Amino acid sequence: MKEVLAYIEQKKQEFAQLPIFDFLKDKSIDPKQRLAFAPCITPFVMNIWEVNKYFFREEPTDDPIQALINVHSYEDDHHFLWYFEDMEKLGFNKSMTYIDALKFIWGPENEKARRVCHKLAAYAFQADPIVKLALIEANEATGNVFLTLTAEIARELEEITGENYRYFGEHHLAVETGHAMGTPDVENLIESIEVSEEMREKACELVAQVFAAFTEMLNEWMAYVKANKFDQVLTLV
Repeated sequence: MKEVLAYIEQKKQEFAQLPIFDFLKDKSIDPKQRLAFAPCITPFVMNIWEVNKYFFREEPTDDPIQALINVHSYEDDHHFLWYFEDMEKLGFNKSMTYIDALKFIWGPENEKARRVCHKLAAYAFQADPIVKLALIEANEATGNVFLTLTAEIARELEEITGENYRYFGEHHLAVETGHAMGTPDVENLIESIEVSEEMREKACELVAQVFAAFTEMLNEWMAYVKANKFDQVLTLV
C-alpha cells in the first residue's frame, strides 16, 4: 500500500496548485469573499456522508481493512452539522423559496460538486476494501489541502466576528489531518498492507480519477467566485 500512498501524495501536491488555493491564500481579499463559494459545497457536504454509509461501509465484516473503513464512515457522518452552523454564522441562511433552493443546488453551477459524490459511490460500489481505502485516502488528501487554507480564513474571521467556525476552521481540519481512521498508529498499519500489482494499478487508476473529479469541482467553485461577490451571493441564497 506504500506505493499507492506515495501516488496519492504526488497527486495531492499537484492538486494544491489549483487557482482557487491562490485565491484562498490572498489576504488582500476580504475573508468573507474568500468563502463566497460556500453555498456551492452543499451537494458534496450533504451527499458524502450517505456515500460513506451506503457504499463504503459494509457490516458485519471479518476483513480488518473493511473494519477500518467502517470506523471512518461513522466519523464523517456528522460534518454537515458543522457546515449548517458556519453557513448561519456567515450569513447565508437567508430566506428563499423551495424551488429556488432546488434550482441552485441542482443548477449548472453545482454540477461538478454533485458528480464527485456520484463518482465516489460508483468507484466504491462492491469494490475491494483496498480500493475503498485508497479512495478514502485520496478524499482525505483533498480535504487536508482545502481545510488547511480555510482554517486560516476562519481564524481571520474569528478575530473580526468572535465566532467559531467548526466546518471551515481548525475543528474540521484536526479530524481531516492524516489518516482519520480512529485507530492508533494507523499510518504504519496502512503502509504495511500487502497489495498485488493488479490491485495497486486499479487503486492508482481510481485515485487519479478522484483527484480529477475534485479538481473539476474546485475549478467550478472558482468560476462561481469570479462571477459572484459575497454580497451578491447573499441575495442568491
